[in-house]
Amino acid sequence: MKYDFIPDSVSTHDNVYDVLKERGFIEQTTDEENVRRLLQEEKVRFYIGFDPTADCLHIGHFMQVIIMMYMQKYGHTPVVLLGGGTGMIGDPSGRSDMRQMMSRETMEHNCEAFKKLFDRFLDFDEEWKYEGNNGVFVQGHENKTPEPGKAISVNNAEWLMPLNYIEFIREIGTCFNVNTMLRAECFKQRMEREGGLTMFELNYMLMQSYDFMVMARDFDVKIQFGGNDQWSNIIGGVDLTRKKLGKEVYGMTFSLLTNSEGKKMGKTQKGALWLSADKTSPYEFYQYWRNVGDADVEKCLRMLTFLPMEEIRRLAALEGQEINKAKEILAFEVTKLVHGEAEAVKAQEAAKAAFGGGGNDLSNMPTVQFESAKLAGDGMGVVSFIKELGLVPSNREGFMTIEQGGLKLDGEKVTDKKLMITPQVFTDGKLLVEKGKKKKVVVELV
Repeated sequence: MKYDFIPDSVSTHDNVYDVLKERGFIEQTTDEENVRRLLQEEKVRFYIGFDPTADCLHIGHFMQVIIMMYMQKYGHTPVVLLGGGTGMIGDPSGRSDMRQMMSRETMEHNCEAFKKLFDRFLDFDEEWKYEGNNGVFVQGHENKTPEPGKAISVNNAEWLMPLNYIEFIREIGTCFNVNTMLRAECFKQRMEREGGLTMFELNYMLMQSYDFMVMARDFDVKIQFGGNDQWSNIIGGVDLTRKKLGKEVYGMTFSLLTNSEGKKMGKTQKGALWLSADKTSPYEFYQYWRNVGDADVEKCLRMLTFLPMEEIRRLAALEGQEINKAKEILAFEVTKLVHGEAEAVKAQEAAKAAFGGGGNDLSNMPTVQFESAKLAGDGMGVVSFIKELGLVPSNREGFMTIEQGGLKLDGEKVTDKKLMITPQVFTDGKLLVEKGKKKKVVVELV
């Protein structure tokens, strides 16, 4: 099983609630005492929703995936809710603008891509399925009980798409007070900006709450998990389930992955830090974690690796240059988890080759191909060359980089701003180009 790589030594606790607390995940619960008791005494079904607004998961999603892996490790049943329905509107929580609307075909494609990524981290009962409810407010059912220790996946388009809006507003809308909704933290940012919040988006809370009610009714989901920005939506579902079903369900939210300055982690110059090697290479992924701030090492080790807490505390206590050893372990462990051990080893070796101590082996470094025809005749000026590679945004910054001693070709500092790059500069058709300490790329002639 996939969760077997979470070692038993990950914690001394036998209740997953205490494990998640120890790792620093838990922010809020609707009823801490009962949630902790429930997770100790029963094997429960819980869910996390993922709106497929792209065709790939990013590192922010991965926090939720890790939590599901812990829950599966301790015998609970993860329910991966793919938001094929809610994604058609988009969650306004914490956003300053309305999400771009996508077609149903795009949404379905993204849901399929998400499921393939989840398969890498969770064991699913592929024979389980939700068989519908034969009417918007008629109780539905599952085709079988999920195999113990297996996750299940469902798409909320199955119950949201058939909704009749008048019926929905009469049955569900009457359970929500607009004044209370507008006080929710998730809407404040939008309410204070020009343009405000659309009625279109205000429906999102009703739909997410309805999701919880349907799953609690039809296949006994008892807890909803989510990022801390989902608190108001989760409470909406807890309240709706109690009002309509007389059933007690619970909610728990988790810390967002932020750095010591409170900013979300996982943003690179190219955008999000994706879990797909096609979007973010294993080397780039490794380097992101290798370069986190000293103050963020412990948090990242706690939340993104399965190292025992005793080892994490030892690594986090390192000081000065020694903290770099902890960062290398962090980078390796997270890359191994996302891309596999072989790719983690390659990324680690490439980093050593690029940053010292690894000889001249360029085979695992990020590589870009460059047309040799562009270097014909007298060649190309070095500033134009690094600008075309995307290492500098302008000629001016290119000249400044050279003046400040920040450009190297195959380890040699460039001092001539008028240097011409020709095929003869390359060794066996390859050239290591370094801008500063962190931008390094192998250019390969084609």
